[in-house]
Amino acid sequence: MHALLVAHAALTLVLCGLIWTIQVVHYPLFAGVGQERYVAYQAAHGTRITVLVAPLMLAEFATAGLLVYRAPGTLTLLGAALLAVVWLSTALLQVPQHARLERGFDEAAHRRLVTSNWVRTIAWSARGAVVMRLLVDAMR
Repeated sequence: MHALLVAHAALTLVLCGLIWTIQVVHYPLFAGVGQERYVAYQAAHGTRITVLVAPLMLAEFATAGLLVYRAPGTLTLLGAALLAVVWLSTALLQVPQHARLERGFDEAAHRRLVTSNWVRTIAWSARGAVVMRLLVDAMR
């Protein structure tokens, strides 16, 4: 059980750091790419970020499910609920904006992407706090 919790915490904390980098550094820089190069830039972003993030998110999802199954409790359920927020936000808020941006830079879509991504940033940050608490509790 401890190995599962440590693996889950590591995944969550890596993704927490990554989402902050995307929110504060990467997404704001989209506006500086320029119209003529933006479509290629967005396509490269989509490919590269998916290769990096998809395996991490899937592993986090799997370990969260195992934790809920093996150690159901308030914190594991809270963590799962926050993970649902992350996934729903990704599917319903960020993916549609990326789809718009694939056709070319659109200031309104970019603004919605940056603004709506705060949902994921806050949810993953809260997940980080939850998994840290789970780790502390497990060490007692």
